[in-house]
Amino acid sequence: MTVVSSANLRSFTDESDEVEQSKVLIKEGGVQLLLTIVDTPGFGDAVDNSNCWQPIIDHIDSKFEDYLNSESRVNRRQMPDSRIHCCLYFIAPSGHGLKPLDIEFMKRLHEKVNVIPLIAKADTLTPEECQQFKKQIMREIQEHKIKIYEFPETDDEEENRLVKKIKDKLPLAVVGSNTIIEVNSKRVRGRQYPWGVAEVENSDHCDFTILRDMLIRTHMQDLKDVTNNVHYENYRSRKLAAVTYNGVDNNKAKGQLSTNMDTVEGMSPLAQMEEERREHVTKMKKMEMEMEQVFEMKVKEKVQKLKDSEAELQRRHEQMKKNLEAQHKELEEKRRVFEEERSNWEVQQRMEQQKMEASRTLEKNKKKGKIF
Repeated sequence: MTVVSSANLRSFTDESDEVEQSKVLIKEGGVQLLLTIVDTPGFGDAVDNSNCWQPIIDHIDSKFEDYLNSESRVNRRQMPDSRIHCCLYFIAPSGHGLKPLDIEFMKRLHEKVNVIPLIAKADTLTPEECQQFKKQIMREIQEHKIKIYEFPETDDEEENRLVKKIKDKLPLAVVGSNTIIEVNSKRVRGRQYPWGVAEVENSDHCDFTILRDMLIRTHMQDLKDVTNNVHYENYRSRKLAAVTYNGVDNNKAKGQLSTNMDTVEGMSPLAQMEEERREHVTKMKKMEMEMEQVFEMKVKEKVQKLKDSEAELQRRHEQMKKNLEAQHKELEEKRRVFEEERSNWEVQQRMEQQKMEASRTLEKNKKKGKIF
């Protein structure tokens, strides 16, 4: 079983977007399980995160391609299954919901792999904050129509209760630690804080045990089945359809296949191939029409968005123009008032100067004895 972990919360010395793969052999009760962990260090840490999910998509498609090539071989006895069966997407415990990058990433991958959202570093949140954050995340996932892993329902009431318990806790809040701490004479894995210990395997502290049991015990086979029957089949259909479509174009130039080899039992293999080809061409035309309709709808949506943006920009332009005109009128009024005040001040200064000159002249005349 292969699990991809989109770790966008950790600090890495290597800021590359390349995936890292490691294998773990788990033994329990005489049963061995080879678990492959594919990590994505540096995801979302760049300044420009445009298409930062592309290396992950390419890695998932490459594993599907390897499996498809193995299926196409003559000897199919050895077919190692290296397909990605689950994507654990870690959400930052910000308490403010999903970031645009979180939404876009899950939208890009939910058609290719089973996506399970997780809240990382859940020990940074209080229980009340964690529950509120979970509700907000699930509400945003539904609003943006993100398809996360659907837990199957069966006729077994006990399994249905377990599934309901897991669904009620989505997204799962987990705590990670590499430290072993002694608590009440018992060695546990957890994080030591001044107020106590956050235990990784304590269901009262986080949902790690639920996630572990779900991945390697209760829902491992269903994750593999959904990957094989849904995601891989979609990839396989698209891949073979592209190959067949190219083959149909080549056959059109050669003309129709001959059906002279009809046997007594019915249609010959060539006639059957021709019939299958016609059916496939009809199916491809239908799919092409549907794709064209979807494309036209998306183009119309894009055009409408551009029109709305243009109208908004025009409205802002008019508003800014009105504001500038108002500011211009205000400045003109202030300038007029200033000119009047300056003119009055200059007149007063001239009058004061004349009075001072008259006073000096009067003083001079008094000293000369001309005035008694």
